[in-house]
Amino acid sequence: MKPLDIFHEITKIPRPSKHEEQMNAWLQQFAAEHGLECEAYPISEGASTANIIIRVPATAGYEHHDGVILQAHQDMVCEKDSDVEHDFMRDPIQTYEEDGWLHARGTTLGADNGIGVAMALAVATSDVPHPALELLFTTDEETGLTGAHCLPDGVLRGKRLINLDNEDDGQICMGCAGGIDTLAHLYYEETAAPKGWFAAEISVSGLQGGHSGEDINKHRGNANKLLTRILFHIMSKMPLRLCRIDGGNLRNAIAREAKAVVLVPMERKEELRVEFNLIVDAIEDETKRFEREMSMTLESVSADQLTVLPPNVAEKLILSLYSCPHGVYSMSPDIDGLVQTSTNLASVKMKEDKRGKYIEINTSQRSSIESEKHCLKEMVESALRLSGADVTHGDGYPGWKPNPHSELLKITKEAWLENEGKEAQVVAIHAGLECGLFLEKYPQLDMVAFGPQMTGVHSPAEKMNIASAERTYQWLLKVLEKL
Repeated sequence: MKPLDIFHEITKIPRPSKHEEQMNAWLQQFAAEHGLECEAYPISEGASTANIIIRVPATAGYEHHDGVILQAHQDMVCEKDSDVEHDFMRDPIQTYEEDGWLHARGTTLGADNGIGVAMALAVATSDVPHPALELLFTTDEETGLTGAHCLPDGVLRGKRLINLDNEDDGQICMGCAGGIDTLAHLYYEETAAPKGWFAAEISVSGLQGGHSGEDINKHRGNANKLLTRILFHIMSKMPLRLCRIDGGNLRNAIAREAKAVVLVPMERKEELRVEFNLIVDAIEDETKRFEREMSMTLESVSADQLTVLPPNVAEKLILSLYSCPHGVYSMSPDIDGLVQTSTNLASVKMKEDKRGKYIEINTSQRSSIESEKHCLKEMVESALRLSGADVTHGDGYPGWKPNPHSELLKITKEAWLENEGKEAQVVAIHAGLECGLFLEKYPQLDMVAFGPQMTGVHSPAEKMNIASAERTYQWLLKVLEKL
């Protein structure tokens, strides 16, 4: 079976992070149809989703070679354009080909990491010589590396692991950053809106977004930061009441859209438009080289039925969000062009629970230096606590320290050279891979990561180069043959 044929089948299966039940079932059915041993390891007792391991016997003559683990994650980032109707829990991804690339219609494609799953399964049905294989398909990688965190000790037998979750043609990853999430909850009691004030919705949209690690140094705008910059500017010029705020979606995606509903005194509405245009002109002048499709609008809305945050809460929230760091914090002094530490102001949402209404602020920090990761985490916490919010941190995950003397790295480089007649690029990346967590439990593992060319991952602009996918699959086959 060809990887692209398998991938097209995968695009029909709903698989949002934390909801991979249908993907679990499909993988187990695939193994049964091909007579392969398959084991499911639920991420917790009674959980509905599981890591899946499919075991593939060695081909003749390779029985005594060290086993190899091919690893990819089952889930996908579920992002769509605001004008697209799509239910990621039910609907298949609608794909199309254009100029040698595979796209999705208004949604993420899910090649991250569906193509990795497809390549591993294609190997299992091929007649190419290989050692014993374990196909490890983890769950909930995108929102917390949950599957890798919860993988039991002792279930993996191989000594080498190939992670199929890289996104650049001819590139071998030998290390990655660690990360940690920071979450803030700001509770408030809404109050009645002042009578006779002018109501307007301010929105920021059309940004590129992208991966909060690999794209963080590409000068892409963050809609949350731009919106709060606009709100701060207006707040500094006139009385302002905040009714609604909503921005971003996923902790590992740079926010593409954000909006807020505000009130100003009726006699200041023309001044509001003037000040809005002034700050928008400044932002557009700063970002025009990188965000050519960006749109910032101010539109009047009905003030009926509106409520507002208490003025002191709204002011502290805007100040806190505006001061919260976002973007690159430091570059690696050892590897040219590699981001060492960064943070992403991912989402700002209005929610409600038994305690009451609250603003939820989600951020993520990445670094290849543990101490600097925690320093930035605390810096973000400091900014968010200034609003009066309760701030907590996730468990985080470790980085994967590069090993330039890896035997698997050497063989992988040789395989690319033999197939393509040129040297592969060897890098460490500023993104979270599951490899660091695997090393904690299986310190003997020798690992590399590679994959086909993709751009726009974690956004509806995601696309995969079809020729690169075929080259990468042939590369994988060559590596296995050489092992």
